Amino acid sequence: MRIFIADKLASFAAGRLQDLGGLVTTETGLAGPALTARLAALDPEVLVVRSTKVTAADIAAAPSLALVIRAGSGVNTIDLAAASERGVYVTNCPGKNATAVAELAMGHLLNLDRRISDNVASLREGKWDKKGLGTGRGLRTRTLAIIGLGQIGGEVARLAQAFGMKVVASSYELTPEDAAARGIQYAATPEQAVAGADAVSVHLALVPETKRRIGASVFEAMKNGAYFLNTARAEVVDHGALARAIAEKGIRAGLDVFDAEPSAGQAEFTDALRDNPGVYGTCHVGASTAQAEEAVAEEVVRIVAAYRGGQPIPNCVNLASRTQATHVLVVRHADRVGVLAGVLGVLRQAGINVQDMQNIIFAGSKAACARIHIVGEPAAETLEQIRAAAGDAVFSVGVTPA
Repeated sequence: MRIFIADKLASFAAGRLQDLGGLVTTETGLAGPALTARLAALDPEVLVVRSTKVTAADIAAAPSLALVIRAGSGVNTIDLAAASERGVYVTNCPGKNATAVAELAMGHLLNLDRRISDNVASLREGKWDKKGLGTGRGLRTRTLAIIGLGQIGGEVARLAQAFGMKVVASSYELTPEDAAARGIQYAATPEQAVAGADAVSVHLALVPETKRRIGASVFEAMKNGAYFLNTARAEVVDHGALARAIAEKGIRAGLDVFDAEPSAGQAEFTDALRDNPGVYGTCHVGASTAQAEEAVAEEVVRIVAAYRGGQPIPNCVNLASRTQATHVLVVRHADRVGVLAGVLGVLRQAGINVQDMQNIIFAGSKAACARIHIVGEPAAETLEQIRAAAGDAVFSVGVTPA
């Protein structure tokens, strides 16, 4: 099993993957044609990436590629359509960096309120400016609006409550009852959540429905001088609308993500918000703690172990939630070599496509039951051919709607 690690992982990961029988190659810093060429040369079964983009060309370059693991949460850097077309599993490690990202979000919130980075810059310039930089509003009893109450948003809520803050949240799967049980005020929409809030923290996953969701309507609903945090994905925020809110409403923003992020670990940075005095940024370091990296590496090992053992792939994001199957063919049969091959051969001759199949073995390994999801209802003649395909090895054949 050839495994290619294209981004930095915790140091123990390579050894643990070797223990699973992997031939591990680690090379970081590759991108574009250089990555494609290396994939073609190595032809790995498993590719592990963190921030590296995986394109259709990369996937096509490695015929043996069967599994791509994003060592982090989200898979927006991977061409899911290309992977799905070639039957390549795509998975990630959700929640393993939740604490790290939540801690950074709270750090940004504290910085916006106490202007810690401005104090540091002033002192390094030899200026003592307690008068200009010494007054914060304080966080206790203030209201924090959280947009997206998943694992990271939930951890931010817990930390904010520990600071004595009130929390209001809007999230796609949040119900008023769930919110009440967590001591959180429920809001039906982001606009409702931010109205009257002293600070807003965004933790939306990037999907088509959330792209630029935090735009003019949200910033217009925020009160003047509120704090705005985004440690999720740059694409969920309309940065033009944010810039206008900073200029017109005195919003201060703490951002860990930007539209024009370099792909390399060190590079020039030219994002439109770079020089905005109302923006306090970090270099997309939300998940970059030793604790988070170790937790993510453990999850990578767990995923590879499941793949190696032929088990369901944890956290897989590109399996069909619903297939085109119209019927389920149920075949009870003796557990013998060639029985299922005969059944599938009959289906092939009948032009019936198989969408999914499960073969359940009974105690003693004498008998099994195959549940085969197919497109189209087989004719009575086809069913009779299946019964006769393996003689007395087929006990019964039935069809039900899917």
